[in-house]
Amino acid sequence: MAYIKPAEVLEAMIDSGTAKANLTVMQMLIRGFLGGAILAFATTLAYTATTQTSLGLVGALVFPVGFVIIVLLGLELVTGSFALIPLSVIERRTTFPRMLANYGWVIAGHLIGCAVYAALYGMSATRMGTDMDNPLVQLLIKTSEAKTLGYKSMGAQGMILVAVKAVLCNWMVTLGVVMAMTSKSTIGKIAAMWLPVLTFFAQGFEHAVVNMFVIPAGMMLGAHVSMADWWLWNQIPVLVGNLAGGVLFTGVLFYLSQKPFKRPSYSPVSAVKPEAAAQISAERSGV
Repeated sequence: MAYIKPAEVLEAMIDSGTAKANLTVMQMLIRGFLGGAILAFATTLAYTATTQTSLGLVGALVFPVGFVIIVLLGLELVTGSFALIPLSVIERRTTFPRMLANYGWVIAGHLIGCAVYAALYGMSATRMGTDMDNPLVQLLIKTSEAKTLGYKSMGAQGMILVAVKAVLCNWMVTLGVVMAMTSKSTIGKIAAMWLPVLTFFAQGFEHAVVNMFVIPAGMMLGAHVSMADWWLWNQIPVLVGNLAGGVLFTGVLFYLSQKPFKRPSYSPVSAVKPEAAAQISAERSGV
């Protein structure tokens, strides 16, 4: 499968982060729109599988199809960029303002893409509003409320919990982005990135872009969730947690593990000329 070594993967991460930071506003919006909508497709696919089998693990097994499509087509997923663009900033190949601009425009694209798919999916799942008893409709409503009101009911502990689950989520999601860079073949990329994404979804961690679809979709379908509930008790802390998990646990730590750092070089006594070796030995013995 044409395995790529970790040191080369690090360079690919930095190059990718630089390329993302240099996209035009239109490119960021469009790629973000498509990335958000495709991930929303994958979410409803996973929910369909879970509803049909009553096994959450089955939903997790199929969810990565959306992630695969996004990565292979070079679309934007802000949670993946959380681990890549900071490395480009560290290497001074782009700037901090460019990084923030990428995040802002891509998130805007995600929100639009998720909203469009939520509206279209809502019409489909409810048969144009005539069937609100569809199990998938009820699952979206319950999930929307659980991801907001569930944390709100816990107060400060709920805020900490949602942030922790967001950190754990994006640790795995960004690993999926990096794992895709470990192979040159398409099948190798798919297999490598599938594993971490399955891991996060199966354990119910919090992903900002998934929530940009699930929570508004539930609200459209009748969930008792306000805009303040959505942003305060989920979207903002999840974005912060995803950012922390991606930057620290995947970006910075992988960078430190692979980046070659220069060590002070010196010649051992045996490697220098005899007269110099004699002088070094005399100095060390205090003569």
